[in-house]
Amino acid sequence: MSNAKLVLSLPQGFITAIGVDVSGYAAHLSPGSGKYFQGRTIFAELPLKEAEPAFEFLDEGSWRDAAADTRAALTAVTKSGKKTKTALSNNAFSVTPVSAWEKVYLGKTGGELLQLEEGVSIAKFAPGQCDEGMTPDEIAKAIGVKPPAKREARLFMVLAPIEFLVLTSLTPAEYVWYATHRPGKKFRQVTFTELRWDPSLHLAASSVYEQNRTEILQNSSKKTKTLVIGDVFNRVRFPSWIGYDREAEGGLYAGDVNGARLWRFPSTIPRAWERAY
Repeated sequence: MSNAKLVLSLPQGFITAIGVDVSGYAAHLSPGSGKYFQGRTIFAELPLKEAEPAFEFLDEGSWRDAAADTRAALTAVTKSGKKTKTALSNNAFSVTPVSAWEKVYLGKTGGELLQLEEGVSIAKFAPGQCDEGMTPDEIAKAIGVKPPAKREARLFMVLAPIEFLVLTSLTPAEYVWYATHRPGKKFRQVTFTELRWDPSLHLAASSVYEQNRTEILQNSSKKTKTLVIGDVFNRVRFPSWIGYDREAEGGLYAGDVNGARLWRFPSTIPRAWERAY
């Protein structure tokens, strides 16, 4: 019986067949102590059946055969004894359906892992069109959810397909729908978390944050405002993620044109993981 696994790594966006457990793979990728290096990763374990992918990759044209490349990597691990073999070296996030994410882990720079709870659906979307002028409440109506009693400016850290910080008046489910339907700026899939604003992170000036926050709250047609583009994941501490200590709903969100899912933090976070870099 093969012990091969298939793992999607984010935000880097590659898939690897591995002949070790995910913790061993995380240690293999680690650049060393988090005191000196940066190398956080989100790992999504993907389903296999008889050492082959138990899901279908999304169509991306004919420039590569993702399924064949993945089968070849799995064969190299199961029959040739290799510990790791790259299946897809790039752009794997947008070709791997979110529904195929079985187990999700947060990896710190030193290789320490935290497994999140099983993913749950927070919204399912019916086919629909997005108009740029839609208000947040109109988006809520379009996806069949009740709008919040009071709109707030939320801070999302988008991790894939690109990294950026964005202020928005949308809820997580509404944002997934908007990001995957918005004309001209559409994502095939998106994954992100919600953050507490912390000026000490020095990601954006407090004046910029407050100015954009005011605009978001006063102008109902302005649903998102990007603050920072690129290189944010390694710069934000996990305790800044809403949901880390279960004080509010949150964790890791992901979704596509069909719906949104949430992976929550475990109720108890091991002390060893908290102390690791």
